[in-house]
Amino acid sequence: MSNDFYTSSILPYSAIIIKICRAYTDTQEDFEDYYQEVCLQIWKSRKNFKAQSEWSTWVYRISLNVSMTLLKKRKNNLQHSSSNLLAEEVTEAPPAFANESLDQLYHAIRQLSEVDRAVILLYLEEKSYQEIADIIGTNPNNIGVRIKRIKERLKKILNGKFN
Repeated sequence: MSNDFYTSSILPYSAIIIKICRAYTDTQEDFEDYYQEVCLQIWKSRKNFKAQSEWSTWVYRISLNVSMTLLKKRKNNLQHSSSNLLAEEVTEAPPAFANESLDQLYHAIRQLSEVDRAVILLYLEEKSYQEIADIIGTNPNNIGVRIKRIKERLKKILNGKFN
């Protein structure tokens, strides 16, 4: 990957990539792996970009697809791991995961389905229902209802932690 491509086409959108990768990972190590894989996939697929949408929409789609794919692979690998290995993976929060309030929010978001995570992240980015629908690949009319349900679910999850 050239520095020019990274500087002009990935770095300006790194906040998007970071938020999505963070929502699909529990550790700094996994986060770094996801981030690197997303950047690689953006670079590999750059020639497939047809400019039918904004570049940021393309970055969102790739970030979400890569994160969901890696999450599925990780879940499959964890199912094959022994419970001892799983217990060893849980360690103290690494530096990027040290903000307690933000960590609690991301923890709650990680409890949502993969698609609901994507929807709420895009909503938090203040994307329009149409933009969210375009990125997710659904109808914009469904997005409003889905967001309302997601908010209710997050509220229940967070209230359970604080009460």
